Amino acid sequence: MEAPKGAGGRRGDRKKAVSKSIKAGLQFPVGRVARYLKKGRYSRRLGTGAPIYLAAVLEYLAAEVLELAGNAARDNKKNRINPRHVLLAVRNDDELGKLLQGVTIASGGVLPNINPVLLPKKSTSASAEKSPTPKSPKSPKK
Repeated sequence: MEAPKGAGGRRGDRKKAVSKSIKAGLQFPVGRVARYLKKGRYSRRLGTGAPIYLAAVLEYLAAEVLELAGNAARDNKKNRINPRHVLLAVRNDDELGKLLQGVTIASGGVLPNINPVLLPKKSTSASAEKSPTPKSPKSPKK
Protein backbone atom coordinates (compact mmCIF):
# COMPACT_ATOMS: atom_id res chain seq x y z
CA MET A 1 0.00 0.00 0.00
CA GLU A 2 1.32 3.48 -0.88
CA ALA A 3 2.26 6.02 1.75
CA PRO A 4 -0.31 8.77 2.11
CA LYS A 5 0.59 11.70 -0.07
CA GLY A 6 0.28 15.20 1.24
CA ALA A 7 0.83 18.72 -0.06
CA GLY A 8 -0.61 18.05 -3.46
CA GLY A 9 1.07 14.69 -3.97
CA ARG A 10 4.62 16.06 -3.72
CA ARG A 11 5.77 14.74 -0.38
CA GLY A 12 8.00 11.73 -1.16
CA ASP A 13 9.39 12.54 -4.61
CA ARG A 14 11.27 15.77 -4.00
CA LYS A 15 14.06 16.48 -6.53
CA LYS A 16 17.58 17.28 -5.39
CA ALA A 17 18.46 20.97 -5.68
CA VAL A 18 20.81 21.88 -8.53
CA SER A 19 22.78 25.09 -8.08
CA LYS A 20 22.95 27.82 -10.69
CA SER A 21 26.72 27.31 -10.92
CA ILE A 22 26.27 23.66 -11.91
CA LYS A 23 23.60 24.60 -14.45
CA ALA A 24 25.94 27.19 -15.95
CA GLY A 25 28.94 24.83 -15.82
CA LEU A 26 31.00 27.17 -13.64
CA GLN A 27 33.15 26.81 -10.54
CA PHE A 28 32.48 30.33 -9.25
CA PRO A 29 29.29 30.78 -7.18
CA VAL A 30 26.56 32.33 -9.33
CA GLY A 31 24.16 32.69 -6.39
CA ARG A 32 26.70 34.56 -4.28
CA VAL A 33 27.55 36.90 -7.17
CA ALA A 34 23.81 37.56 -7.62
CA ARG A 35 23.45 38.33 -3.93
CA TYR A 36 26.38 40.77 -4.00
CA LEU A 37 24.99 42.47 -7.10
CA LYS A 38 21.61 42.91 -5.39
CA LYS A 39 23.02 44.10 -2.09
CA GLY A 40 25.47 46.44 -3.81
CA ARG A 41 22.56 48.47 -5.25
CA TYR A 42 24.30 48.90 -8.60
CA SER A 43 20.87 49.12 -10.22
CA ARG A 44 17.23 48.78 -9.20
CA ARG A 45 16.69 45.72 -11.38
CA LEU A 46 18.95 42.77 -12.15
CA GLY A 47 18.67 40.42 -15.11
CA THR A 48 18.95 36.67 -14.58
CA GLY A 49 21.93 36.39 -16.92
CA ALA A 50 24.01 39.13 -15.31
CA PRO A 51 25.38 37.14 -12.33
CA ILE A 52 26.07 34.15 -14.58
CA TYR A 53 28.03 36.30 -17.02
CA LEU A 54 29.95 38.07 -14.24
CA ALA A 55 30.81 34.77 -12.52
CA ALA A 56 32.07 33.38 -15.85
CA VAL A 57 34.27 36.44 -16.43
CA LEU A 58 35.69 36.27 -12.89
CA GLU A 59 36.38 32.56 -13.28
CA TYR A 60 38.18 33.15 -16.58
CA LEU A 61 40.35 35.91 -15.08
CA ALA A 62 41.23 33.78 -12.05
CA ALA A 63 42.15 30.81 -14.26
CA GLU A 64 44.30 33.02 -16.48
CA VAL A 65 46.22 34.54 -13.55
CA LEU A 66 46.67 31.15 -11.89
CA GLU A 67 47.97 29.56 -15.09
CA LEU A 68 50.53 32.31 -15.69
CA ALA A 69 51.55 32.35 -12.02
CA GLY A 70 52.00 28.57 -12.11
CA ASN A 71 54.26 28.93 -15.13
CA ALA A 72 56.28 31.60 -13.29
CA ALA A 73 56.58 29.31 -10.25
CA ARG A 74 57.75 26.43 -12.44
CA ASP A 75 60.32 28.72 -14.10
CA ASN A 76 61.71 29.45 -10.62
CA LYS A 77 61.75 25.71 -9.80
CA LYS A 78 59.02 26.04 -7.15
CA ASN A 79 55.94 23.90 -6.59
CA ARG A 80 53.93 26.54 -4.76
CA ILE A 81 52.65 29.86 -6.12
CA ASN A 82 53.55 32.86 -3.97
CA PRO A 83 52.80 36.59 -4.42
CA ARG A 84 56.04 37.12 -6.31
CA HIS A 85 54.94 34.64 -8.98
CA VAL A 86 51.55 36.35 -9.26
CA LEU A 87 53.26 39.72 -9.75
CA LEU A 88 55.63 38.35 -12.39
CA ALA A 89 52.70 36.74 -14.21
CA VAL A 90 50.55 39.88 -14.20
CA ARG A 91 53.28 42.37 -15.09
CA ASN A 92 54.76 40.27 -17.90
CA ASP A 93 51.36 39.87 -19.61
CA ASP A 94 50.27 42.87 -21.68
CA GLU A 95 46.51 42.65 -21.16
CA LEU A 96 46.59 41.69 -17.48
CA GLY A 97 49.24 44.35 -16.85
CA LYS A 98 46.98 46.97 -18.38
CA LEU A 99 43.97 45.74 -16.37
CA LEU A 100 45.86 45.69 -13.07
CA GLN A 101 48.03 48.72 -13.77
CA GLY A 102 47.27 50.61 -10.56
CA VAL A 103 47.22 47.54 -8.33
CA THR A 104 49.90 46.84 -5.73
CA ILE A 105 50.46 43.16 -4.95
CA ALA A 106 51.64 42.74 -1.37
CA SER A 107 55.03 41.00 -1.05
CA GLY A 108 55.31 40.95 -4.82
CA GLY A 109 58.41 43.07 -5.27
CA VAL A 110 59.19 44.67 -8.62
CA LEU A 111 60.06 43.44 -12.09
CA PRO A 112 63.79 42.94 -12.63
CA ASN A 113 64.87 45.88 -14.77
CA ILE A 114 68.24 47.59 -15.27
CA ASN A 115 68.40 50.74 -17.35
CA PRO A 116 70.76 50.12 -20.32
CA VAL A 117 72.58 53.38 -19.56
CA LEU A 118 73.82 51.91 -16.27
CA LEU A 119 75.26 48.77 -17.82
CA PRO A 120 79.03 48.67 -18.51
CA LYS A 121 80.04 49.71 -21.99
CA LYS A 122 81.01 47.01 -24.45
CA SER A 123 84.00 48.57 -26.21
CA THR A 124 84.44 47.21 -29.74
CA SER A 125 87.95 48.62 -30.09
CA ALA A 126 89.24 46.80 -26.99
CA SER A 127 87.89 43.45 -28.12
CA ALA A 128 89.24 44.01 -31.66
CA GLU A 129 92.74 44.67 -30.33
CA LYS A 130 92.80 41.61 -28.12
CA SER A 131 91.48 39.03 -30.57
CA PRO A 132 94.08 39.24 -33.40
CA THR A 133 97.11 39.05 -31.09
CA PRO A 134 97.53 35.42 -29.99
CA LYS A 135 98.94 34.95 -26.53
CA SER A 136 102.34 33.39 -26.41
CA PRO A 137 102.37 30.11 -24.52
CA LYS A 138 104.12 30.27 -21.17
CA SER A 139 107.40 28.54 -20.91
CA PRO A 140 107.39 25.56 -18.61
CA LYS A 141 108.89 26.15 -15.20
CA LYS A 142 112.19 24.47 -14.52
